[in-house]
Amino acid sequence: MSESDTVGGAVRRVLQTASPAAKVMAARQAARQWRLGRLTHDFCDSMPDTPVRPEHPVLMRPRDMPRRGTGTSIPRRVALIHALAHIEFVAIDLAFDMIGRFGAQFPSEFTDDWMRVGAEEAMHFVLLDRRLRAMDCFYGALPAHDGLWDSARNTAHDASARLAIVPMVLEARGLDVTPETVERFKRQGDDLTARVLNRIYQDEINHVFFGTKWFEFDCKRRGHSPHEHWRALVKSHFKGGLKAPFNDSARRTAGLTREYYSAIE
Repeated sequence: MSESDTVGGAVRRVLQTASPAAKVMAARQAARQWRLGRLTHDFCDSMPDTPVRPEHPVLMRPRDMPRRGTGTSIPRRVALIHALAHIEFVAIDLAFDMIGRFGAQFPSEFTDDWMRVGAEEAMHFVLLDRRLRAMDCFYGALPAHDGLWDSARNTAHDASARLAIVPMVLEARGLDVTPETVERFKRQGDDLTARVLNRIYQDEINHVFFGTKWFEFDCKRRGHSPHEHWRALVKSHFKGGLKAPFNDSARRTAGLTREYYSAIE
């Protein structure tokens, strides 16, 4: 068995690919090979602490980021799409790191779910990158903040912590804010971007669902109360606390009921 035939090897290729176009191809290839049964459920490969990044965009700490739409000729609306594209680009690595770092601890269905997530994040990035190019811009034209991987780094030791923070806090926040963002683009006459964001929103409900599903699976086998354990992990690993408003309907569809988050708003 060679590294190229294993899930671990396929995941490492995604994480070690810098070029956005090549990373998308590697993600799609890994998901397809897994779906066709061409990868063994083997995780002998160690995961890199940080994925390889392209030369652009320039990555900055969140506190150092310029205010969107200032100091540049790029319109604020395009800058927002660029920021969203960066989130989706990093989300590709978050999904594949989830597989490579924790997949051996779970049934193969865990890899099924996060391979799907990784392929969908790649598709989301492509859709947003196309919108940028249609607006005479491109991914990398603006700086992006480098805080998105911090949550992965801080939870690299614990599958429950990773599931609690990445899908059940960060992606769930996307469910809260995306509907208003969609409406904003519609008001600006940009129905194409609104449709792209609505497609992403629908997929992200499933991504949060997968996070909740596997978090509860892990809690059950470890004898934890899911709601109490989640609140403890959020307090330990997520700075700033959770902020309303919450999209209770979408969260509930994803299995993330108010019993989880109402006590720590």
